[in-house]
Amino acid sequence: MDIKEMARSIHQDVIKWRRDLHRIPEIGFELDRTSGYIRGCLDQLGIPYHLAARTGIVALIEGGSPGPTVALRADMDALPIREETGLSFASDNGNMHACGHDAHMAMLLGTTKIINNMRDKLKGRVKLLFQPGEEGYGGAAEMIAGGCLENPSVDTVYGLHVGQIFPAVGTGQIGICAGPILAASTAFKVTVKGKSTHGALPHLGVDAIIVAAEIILALQKIVSREIDPLDSAVLTVGTIEGGEALNIVAPRVTFGGDFRTLHDKDRKFITARLEELSYSIAKANRAEVEVDILGGYPPTVNNPQLAKIVIEAASGVIGKGNVVEIKKPNMGTEDMSLYLEKVPGAFFVLGTGNPEKGITYPHHNSKFNVDEETLWIGPALFARLVFDCPGN
Repeated sequence: MDIKEMARSIHQDVIKWRRDLHRIPEIGFELDRTSGYIRGCLDQLGIPYHLAARTGIVALIEGGSPGPTVALRADMDALPIREETGLSFASDNGNMHACGHDAHMAMLLGTTKIINNMRDKLKGRVKLLFQPGEEGYGGAAEMIAGGCLENPSVDTVYGLHVGQIFPAVGTGQIGICAGPILAASTAFKVTVKGKSTHGALPHLGVDAIIVAAEIILALQKIVSREIDPLDSAVLTVGTIEGGEALNIVAPRVTFGGDFRTLHDKDRKFITARLEELSYSIAKANRAEVEVDILGGYPPTVNNPQLAKIVIEAASGVIGKGNVVEIKKPNMGTEDMSLYLEKVPGAFFVLGTGNPEKGITYPHHNSKFNVDEETLWIGPALFARLVFDCPGN
């Protein structure tokens, strides 16, 4: 039985795992039930593992002979969204797998089963990284700090994401590109400090709302007028808070957001200009300001040679016509980028939307769903990549 046939033979197992995990979504690192479920599956397969990043799991399959170590990663956490899919296995705890991480875990379990059954043919090792805290909690950083890429050292790392991230990637297709596939994100918070006074006596105070408004409008000009139009960048102010009463000049306003870039020079430039504009506008208005750059994720950058290997492997699994070479990166972010900073690898997407079945809602939507008929593809491709890895 070849890998493709093996993946099809366990397709119903993958669907069951996905549905079981979909019912019990948890947030951040508080993944006790989710982690316990994964560990139970690994115990049944007889695969050793240890915990990392609190509830994360690092499992290891030893091959029958020496060779490279390949890591495969799946994220585990859900979102604080009340589900409205109407599915028979919908969550009812106020959280939801609205980003497809339930499918990611299920497909990695399927991959585990396939590789474990072929371990005598495996040269080297496979590390299985079940990661918590992808949704803005820094889970990848904690996994790496906990040594998930060491003992043994990882030579190559792969990850995938389901959904409709790239519209050109249709149902059951694989999308991949060499170089950047997703952007870097950098979060920030700005606090403007003015001086309170009655609204009838504005000359006696310093209006923090007016100052904040000037800064916010000025920030929008960075991308439109100071970044090379051939580079991709976007800056968003997503929160703002301030004011005490309708007739009182506000003494304090805080706003925050993030900016996305594909090139490090643009990230550094926007950071510097954000600080410069904030301080200069505040000074011009007799206000004070604090700017906090909160950090974020680097761009997700695929190794060109390994991207070619993904294309070749995917062509063998689903046919060359179903492999889409992505031309333009998406400005979304992924902490898979942190693994790819440390180890050569590739991140690709599996199209799991299906308009014919009404599966059209985007990620982080309360009606997000995946076409389960596509889920055999992930294990087949992951397993194929392991055995196609240079040195295997």
